[in-house]
Amino acid sequence: MLFNSAEFLFFFPVVALLFFVLPHRFRWVLLLGASYFFYMSWKVEYAALIGLVTVTDYLAGRAMGRTEDPEKRRSYLVGALTINLGMLFVFKYADFVISSLWGVVDPAAVTSEVPTLGLVLPVGISFFVFQSLSYTIDVYRGTKKVETHLGHYALYVSFFPQLVAGPIERSRRLLPQLSRRLEFDYARVTDGLKRMAWGLFKKVVIADRLAVMVDTVYQDPARFGGLELTVATVFFAFQIYCDFSGYSDMAIGAARVFGVRLMDNFDRPYFATSIRDFWRRWHISLSTWFRDYVYVSLGGNREGRARWHFSLLVTFLLSGIWHGANWTFLLWGALHGTYMLVGAWTRGLRQRSVAALRLDRAPVLLGFGRATVTFILVVLAWVLFRAESLSDAVYVYTHLAFNPFALDGQVLDHLVVRLAGNGFEFYVGVFSIGFLLAVQSCRRWGGVGAFLARRPAWIRWTVYVFGVLLLAVFGVFDQKEFIYFQF
Repeated sequence: MLFNSAEFLFFFPVVALLFFVLPHRFRWVLLLGASYFFYMSWKVEYAALIGLVTVTDYLAGRAMGRTEDPEKRRSYLVGALTINLGMLFVFKYADFVISSLWGVVDPAAVTSEVPTLGLVLPVGISFFVFQSLSYTIDVYRGTKKVETHLGHYALYVSFFPQLVAGPIERSRRLLPQLSRRLEFDYARVTDGLKRMAWGLFKKVVIADRLAVMVDTVYQDPARFGGLELTVATVFFAFQIYCDFSGYSDMAIGAARVFGVRLMDNFDRPYFATSIRDFWRRWHISLSTWFRDYVYVSLGGNREGRARWHFSLLVTFLLSGIWHGANWTFLLWGALHGTYMLVGAWTRGLRQRSVAALRLDRAPVLLGFGRATVTFILVVLAWVLFRAESLSDAVYVYTHLAFNPFALDGQVLDHLVVRLAGNGFEFYVGVFSIGFLLAVQSCRRWGGVGAFLARRPAWIRWTVYVFGVLLLAVFGVFDQKEFIYFQF
């Protein structure tokens, strides 16, 4: 069941209505049942996987809570890690490893000859496995009390707004909220619905519109020249951002209706002024998960410079492969890890250069320059993320070209026809990107929401109605799946 589907348009209001009608003690039962129903709408059998993850980590947590023996606690943790990560490996990485090893043993073999498992990747498995594991690790570290209520823990793992694509919540934040008593609050519910509407706008008006042009190019990049490849790659940067942040907005808004506050997953990442800053703003729930449970466990920056470099690079490699069983994702993570290392190595040189050139006297210009360089580096990395294969990525990298001085009317018309077939798709995509950046730029003045809150009701409702009309006219309602569902 997709957030941008007619089924969800019926499902969500029914669940919300029942939630506020039912007494408090039955609400967790409703949400748990709704969450499993939501997930089983894709494939009924895979609900057993959520059940296995839930029972495994619940029992591991209870067992660790009954003993202070470090060896026993460690064995319970290792057991939970083995089951969770083993299941993730079988469904997500087994075929990739088999194919890679088979290619080494028999380089001449064709794909059809490789004896893979052929398992279908369950939707959201990487997200609910990581969310459940964070609880187990926190209990082991002693930073989270053991949850004794199996039903509440099951709801923590499967809470439907963020089940299949995050944000990846922590038990310390989410579990207490799921059992908290609350009353209907008009302001909270309407805030949640407005957040959902903004997320839907980003998905169906911006992301799915850009997807038409991006898919056209990246399905067969060898048919296109440098200008088309460059524009499609920039479009993909905004497509993936609006697709994923749109889902996160809808998840955060839906949870807000039920009185649950999820963490913000994005903070205007394309306004970042460094790669390090970018990762503070992009997929925040995952980047902080890897920081807390991988980077810190590897030693972080506490055990010398060499160990710090090793921890950082391994963390980004694992982050890359988390996104998919493909060499392109691994290299994408490696590239970002390299960006981070080079940024750390050159920080002093860059600071001295800024001081020598007196660029710090023009902070706006300096910030714009840094943001532009960061955006270019991120876009270049997105090529690996989007390319179907390494050979496609190499082709794109070796053919990227853009000369703004050569962009006359004839060249632009040719570009439009090649990418979109007609001007409507192309210009709606360009305008929507500009609109997105304009809205995000308003954050320095408090944001559009705060601005509207100070306006009379007739102005607010005029804006809301206009937004609905924009959705209806420019939205792509073909129920296109969210990109991060494949991870």
